[in-house]
Formats: sequence, C-alpha cells, structure tokens
Amino acid sequence: MPLDCVFRGGKSRMGERVTQSGQADISRASRLKKALESGAPPAFVPPENVSGPASGSCSEPSCPLPPLPTLSTNDQPSAETRLQFLEQMFQASPDGLSIADSAHRVLWANETFVRMFDYEAAEVVGQPLENLVVPPDRLAESRWVSEALARGERITLETQRRKKDGTLLDVSVSCAPLLLDGKMAGFYAGYHDISDRKRVEALSSALYRVAEQSSSAHDLQQFFSAVHGIVGELMYARNFYIALYDPATELLSFPYFVDEQDSPPPPKKLSRGLTDYVIRGGQPLLATPGVLQAMEDRGEVARNGSRSLDWMGVPLKVNSHTFGALVVQTYSKNIRYGERDKEILTFVARQLASAVEIKRNEQALRRSEARYRSLVQSSVYGIYRSSLEGRFLDVNPALITMLGYGSVEEVLLLDPEKDVFAHTEEHSRLIEEFRRAGRLDGMEVKWKRKDGSAITVRISGRAVSSADEPVDVLEAIAEDVTDRRMLEDQFRQAQKMEAVGRLAGGVAHDFNNLLMVISGYAEVILANLDLDHPLYEKGKAIQSAADRATTLTRQLLAFSRKQMLELKVVDVNAIVEDMERLLRPLIGENVEFTTSLASDAAHTRADAGQLEQVLMNLVVNAKDAMPTGGKLTIETQNIDVNESHRRGQAFIRPGHYVRLSVGDSGMGMDKETQSRIFEPFFTTKEKGKGTGLGLSTVYGIVKQSGGYVLVQSEEQRGTTFHIYLPRVAGIAEKHAPPVTQAPLGGTETVLLVEDEESVRQLVRDTLAAKGYRVVEAENGEAGMAAAARHEGKIDLVITDVVMPGMGGRELVKQLAAMRPETKVLYLSGYTEDSIISEGTIECGAAFLQKPFTLQNLSRKVREVLG
Repeated sequence: MPLDCVFRGGKSRMGERVTQSGQADISRASRLKKALESGAPPAFVPPENVSGPASGSCSEPSCPLPPLPTLSTNDQPSAETRLQFLEQMFQASPDGLSIADSAHRVLWANETFVRMFDYEAAEVVGQPLENLVVPPDRLAESRWVSEALARGERITLETQRRKKDGTLLDVSVSCAPLLLDGKMAGFYAGYHDISDRKRVEALSSALYRVAEQSSSAHDLQQFFSAVHGIVGELMYARNFYIALYDPATELLSFPYFVDEQDSPPPPKKLSRGLTDYVIRGGQPLLATPGVLQAMEDRGEVARNGSRSLDWMGVPLKVNSHTFGALVVQTYSKNIRYGERDKEILTFVARQLASAVEIKRNEQALRRSEARYRSLVQSSVYGIYRSSLEGRFLDVNPALITMLGYGSVEEVLLLDPEKDVFAHTEEHSRLIEEFRRAGRLDGMEVKWKRKDGSAITVRISGRAVSSADEPVDVLEAIAEDVTDRRMLEDQFRQAQKMEAVGRLAGGVAHDFNNLLMVISGYAEVILANLDLDHPLYEKGKAIQSAADRATTLTRQLLAFSRKQMLELKVVDVNAIVEDMERLLRPLIGENVEFTTSLASDAAHTRADAGQLEQVLMNLVVNAKDAMPTGGKLTIETQNIDVNESHRRGQAFIRPGHYVRLSVGDSGMGMDKETQSRIFEPFFTTKEKGKGTGLGLSTVYGIVKQSGGYVLVQSEEQRGTTFHIYLPRVAGIAEKHAPPVTQAPLGGTETVLLVEDEESVRQLVRDTLAAKGYRVVEAENGEAGMAAAARHEGKIDLVITDVVMPGMGGRELVKQLAAMRPETKVLYLSGYTEDSIISEGTIECGAAFLQKPFTLQNLSRKVREVLG
C-alpha cells in the first residue's frame, strides 16, 4: 500500500532507536497503548499520575496540556517532562504534522495539519493518509515514498496534496520512518505550505518569460499571444485582451482580443467603457458585480458587450504615461478574481508595458531601416554586385538559394544573359536602364533556376563608383515575388468570379420574380383550356420557355452559391457507381470509360443530387473534348492537404479531403482558357452547342459545399478536374427522390405578405381557388397591421424573405410574439437569405424557392398546415 510521508530538512534523529528506563517509560508506553486502542492522539490520553483538569476525560485538540513540573537548573528533565515538551512542540508547529502506523492509518495529527487540509480532527484520526491528502494522480509518487521509507530512508520533496474540498495545495513534504525495536512501526509526515513561495516563483518566472518573449517574438501579435499564455498560468485568463491607445489618432484599438462571448471590437474613440476608465485613471480596477453597479449608478462607466461576472483591468504605462490596458474577465460564478490576482496582473502589466514600448520602438526602427535597406550578407533578399556588362562580381547566400545553386563559385561563373535571364531582351533592357538612369526601381524580370524552372524577380539597385573599383559597378537587390504574383493573380481571379457571381445571383433573383408570374399564369391558362383549343399549344410553349429560363436561373444561382442545398453525409463512391449506369450510354462507344474508386474513400457532407449534377457536367464536358474518341477516367481518393501541398497551385485550406477526379485524353486547354473556364456563359464550343454554364455550375456547387475545384490541362494532352470535398465521419444517408402528392385545398386563413404585386396576386388567386381565406399585405409593416386588425385565427403566414423595410424574418419574429400558433412558409427568389445558413435550410423553416408551380405551392401549403 502507498505511503505518503515527508520529512522537511534538518538532522532529526527520528527513526533511530532510543531506549529509556524508569517509571516515565512505563507511563509513556501505557499511554501509547491506550492511544492505539482508542484511536486518540497521545497528547489527549491523560497520564495516570497527573491529576486536575488535564487528567479528566477531555480529548479535544483544544484541551489544555498538563502543568509542567518546576525544574531546578541542575535537574535533568524527566521522560514525562520531555514528552510534554514534545507534545507541545507537535501542536505548536507551523507545519502540518502527522504520524501514521504501518497500515498508514493516522494516529496523531496536529492542529496545523487539520487546518491546512480543512478537516475536522475526528475526520482524520484512524483514516488512511492517502485517502485524506494524496491526489489520484500522485499515488505513484506516494508508492515511491513508501518504498524509500521501507528501506529506512528519509524523504523530502515538493509536490501537491489534496484538501478536503478537492483543491490542490503546494507543499514541501518531509517524512521519516519510526522504528520500534529496530523495526519500522510507522512513519512521520510533515507538510509545509509553500503556496505563497510557488506563487512568487511563478510570478518571477512569468516576468522573466515576458522579458524573454519581448526579445524573441517577431511581432507584437506573437508577443501578445505569448503573454496571454503566461498570464493563463498565473490565473484564469480564457477571456483576455490588450487595448492600446494612440494619442495621435485618438483611437483605442484592440490588437489582441480573445473572448468566449464577444468578438474583437473595431478601433474607437475613448468613451465611458471600463477599459477607457482604466486608461484615463491609470489605476488598476477589479470590477465585481457590486463595484460595477455602483460605478454605473454614479455614471462613471457604461458597459459595452457581454456582461461579465468579474472584470479586472490594469493600466499599461511607462513612467506616468498610460498608453493601454491589460484585461481579464470571467463569466462563470465558479471563477472569481481577488485582490491578489489584481496585484499579480499589475506586476505583469508593468513588465508588459516596458516590453511593448520597446517592441513598438523596434518596429518603428525596422520600418525605418526597411526604407533605407543596405546590402548585407544576412539579408533574406538576393543581393549582388555586377559589372555594367552584367557579370556577377559578388552574391549573397539568399541569391545563391534563389537560383538553386550550391556555392558562390558556381554563380560567379554564370553568364547572366544566357544562364540567368529567361529572356535576353530583359537583360539588355536592365543594363540600358542602369546606364541611362544610374538606378533601378522595382523592375520585374524572369530568371531561370538551375533546374530550368522560371521565377519572377523584382530588382532594385543603383550604379556606384568608388576608388577601390576600376569601373562603375551595379549594386542590386533581387526579391523573388513568384508566389506573391501567383497569389495576386488568384486573388484577382477570385474577385472577378465573386463580382460575376453577385451579378448573376442578383439577375437570377429578379428574373425569378418575373418567371414566377409567367410560369404561374401559363399554368392557370393551360388549366382552363381544352387540349384541342388553338391556344393550348401556345400556352405550352410559354410554359416550356419559362421552364428553360428557370433552369438557367438555377444554374446562375448555383454559380453564385445562392442555391438551396440539402447537405447530408454521402458516400462519394456510391454516387459514382450509381451514375456510372447512366453515364455509359451518354458518352458513346468510341470513348473508353473506366473508374478507379479507392475502397477506403471517405464520406463527405454534400447534396447528393447536386453532386450527381457536378459529375454529369464534368463527364459531358470531357466527352465534348474528345470528338473522335479517347479515354475517360473517374477516380476517388483520400487526400491530406498540408502547406507544402499548396505551393504552385490554387489555395486549398490544409485538412483532410476526399478527392473526386474526372480526366480525359482530349484536346486540352491553354492557360488563357483555363483562367476563364468557370466564368458563366464562357464556352469554347460552337454557337448553339453550349450555354457556358456547365462548369460554372460545378464551381458554384463545389464551393457552396465547402470544397475546391482545380484543373490540370495541357494542349493536346487532355484535362483532369480535381474536386476536393472535406472528409466527414458518419454513416452515409440514403438519397431518395421526394414523394409527390396530389395538391389539396383547405379552409384555413392565410396571411400573404409579398412586395411584388403580380406575384402576390397570383398566389392569392391560387390559394383562394383552393378554398383558403387570404389576408394580403404588400410588405412587413402592412403585414403586421393586417394581423393586428384580423380578429380570427391566422393559421399560416406566407412571406417573401427580402422586402423593402421590414423583411420576412423580422415579420415572423414579431408575429410569433402576437400569434405563436401561426405557422410559417417563406418564399424567395434567393436562397441565401435570412432563413438560409451557408446555403442550407435552417432546421424547421419551411421554404419555397421561386419560381415554383402552383401545384407545388398548393402542396407545400397543405404540407405546412398538416
């Protein structure tokens, strides 16, 4: 069984065998025996030869000790006297002391022990020491101590012990074996509270680390993050921020802000917030609920953001100048701050303020130096000196690495015009510019690396002359901007796609309202015409044209990522296998069609129907790229993307993906075509053979599903599209088409709110024809007024989402307070609106996307009403 005992320093002789004789020994032995039998500490077992109150039945720790005999200066104290002295020392010790038997049961514990661990005396005696004070994660340590004691060793260590309420206490634990007749009969354990020392050490360490981080951190953000971690070791700091005030702009900014409930606020003028109060006053503030309420009552502060339970802020200042604040706060009743925490945070803030001031000065100095950067050997830029003819005279290590060589000698032997510049005319232009102006400012040229790959280099420099040089030389800085230019190109492309997407989405939304009226009234006309009526075919033509237009608008919505997706966990392999049967007849016999599906391909979260559409569009596109036949391959594979995987291609967030690839051996594409293939209405096909929306639809669906689509292609060498979809855990859900039901009518009351008059009239007439009582309104405000005037029950509100003034979501929110039983059906030409979150319908929200058929309207209304 583990043994928890500690001995704290010194040359104590406890554990050595001591033999005494005489009556005192007999009395002592008798008292020890009674203590073992009764379980009471020996100090509380009255000696038989002592009379008076101390020899009564009192056994409490507070009972007075027996009076001591008076000793002459020449008398040696008796064993009984020494025993009483020791007992008083035992009780008066500032350390927690305990003695346990060989079974680890506590025989005696002094008052300090009881107080230190928050027990009552009766709860301690007779209990195993491990159960009282040893934390579960320290049992192995306790066993090690027990083994050492069994070998007769004395142990001292600093560790943690558990109080009655489960909290941990830093202690210095000392223990030694107690011997009886040469054998271990128990052990002595002493506990010295070192919590204050540990706190001082932790604070000292924290201050040292803050100073250390101020030197090693590359920027203030990294430095602030390190300080956050250091403060978190001293106190609860999950909600932590640093505010800095700039007198020049009179703005208070929050360069580092971590909070469970609030997001980082933007820069602002000083106001009456708590942070502003600390910066103005330059004094620490611990705002408990009571303190905060009193300050608000006095008008000193006005809270912003979420209300925390305890808010604690200390000023950041150098000398008497306050330039910011360091703040922690807690929202939990179980975590509170005290004055000691405020003192600790103040110490940290002093160190932080000095470091921030130094860091800000360093940053200003670096910015200044960057404007006047010199040629230095340790520069991260390529630096070289060359003759006016272009021959390298000296190069730095960064330039050697940039060109892909291994030594200075290799580079100095190069002929820059032939071996470095990708285009000789650029070398000539650079030399001419140097000769003409004597300097270069950011000229971009193409260089060749040793392996033949091209890089884009930005060169700046000047022509210099000196007494040491026989002729003028060029000093230049070469910066590799290949990645930057690639990212800029990708960013411009993304901006263009976003702008086109917004335009397409807006056009589709407005056009959907028009199509709603066209297709709706075409449906009404056809329903009232006989099949042999001369206008019936014309009505069918109108309806067919409206359906085709609806398909186009939905493709535009797919590209602009504003279509409705029903995201579920799907098996990509299963979707490919299901589609394979449909695709084989589509591609024709002159195309060799193969699939290579990884057996371990993971699942993803997507709309199965839309994923089928992606696959269909890519296969059709591949087929059209192989008019005389070829090979088409569909593959699936699990892919892990990291930082190195991203270099040289479009951005993909690092993570775990399942990749769906569709490749063909067709004519391929040049770079110019590849840069435009996802634009809506862009096509390389002949007029009338394509809408230019196939790949745009693929792009929109994949992006809306949280994935990425990349293309690899070379002219006459085929094309491969790679679709990266985030992997998810879970069982794939079955994809089943919706079951259609015959539209039914009803007699319920419906509040119809729609700002487009023609759409409102069409829906009203349709519902009225089905037997519903319709109350209509042209916007949210009118809808609320109509609901207030209506005396009867309103069973359903049908509302457009986006309307001038009060929108549909706000209308429903206010109506729910007035009529909580009313059900809701949203209409919209958009699907990315208030009831849509990232393209997926919010749980419980009924939705109908325009344009819809009148049958679908009737069916949906009946479905919502039940």
